[in-house]
Amino acid sequence: MIAGENATVEDVARIREQLGLNAPVVEQYLRWCGDLLRGDLGDSLFTGRSVTETIAQAAPATLSITGLAIVIAVVVGVGAGLVAGLRQGSWVDRTVSTAATLGIAMPSFWVAMLLISAFALSNRWLPATGYAPLSEGLWPWLSHLILPATALGLATAAELARHTRGCVADVLVRPYIRTARARGAAGFWLVRRHLLRNAAIPVVTVLGLQAGRLLGGAIVVEVVAGITGLGTTAINAVLQRDYPMIQGYVLFSAVIVVLVNLAVDLAYGWINPKVRTA
Repeated sequence: MIAGENATVEDVARIREQLGLNAPVVEQYLRWCGDLLRGDLGDSLFTGRSVTETIAQAAPATLSITGLAIVIAVVVGVGAGLVAGLRQGSWVDRTVSTAATLGIAMPSFWVAMLLISAFALSNRWLPATGYAPLSEGLWPWLSHLILPATALGLATAAELARHTRGCVADVLVRPYIRTARARGAAGFWLVRRHLLRNAAIPVVTVLGLQAGRLLGGAIVVEVVAGITGLGTTAINAVLQRDYPMIQGYVLFSAVIVVLVNLAVDLAYGWINPKVRTA
């Protein structure tokens, strides 16, 4: 494919030699690992640009969307789940449960299209497409992220709302909650001191597991919102069979997911001192 349709055998052999494909697979892998330790992920087979440089330029947009989506998911999901758990059986509980079910069922790309149609095309309150780096200002950067991040974060918010509601309902019947209430704890003090920390660990675990889903879901949302990020880069690499670029994207995504789950593990001890080891 690189040599073209009219390539001769000599052209193909020359390109194979340039790419190092004539060496044994083990040698190719060890060479790739050595380059990785130096921060070199190779060059794109089609653009000739450094994979590391391409990912570094595309990553801010994707990480910005994913980061804001996590914030939206935590604020909306945990808040709604907490209220529903504290008001079990009420209309608020039923409304949150229904909304969570719908949120999980709705595809993020469809939600993105609806949000763009309502808030960008019809009312022109926010930009419909594109991405503005933070260097251009806080509002230009944030205004381009609100719609795609909301579309991406709603499904995770729905998932967090269901888990938060279940965890809160489970903690409320524990003996230490009844003891705290008997000692006069109520309202905000009861929620903050006794309820949130004990209900938070399963929710934080779910959030960590959702990080990979959000990073993968950003691919579709980026295409809908016309944002050139890791998603667009990955799709183009797959369509062109640009293996060095695909390897770089997979490695970068894996590192992000591992770091997020490491942060989740470290957060356990901060949220609930009972899980700390001596």
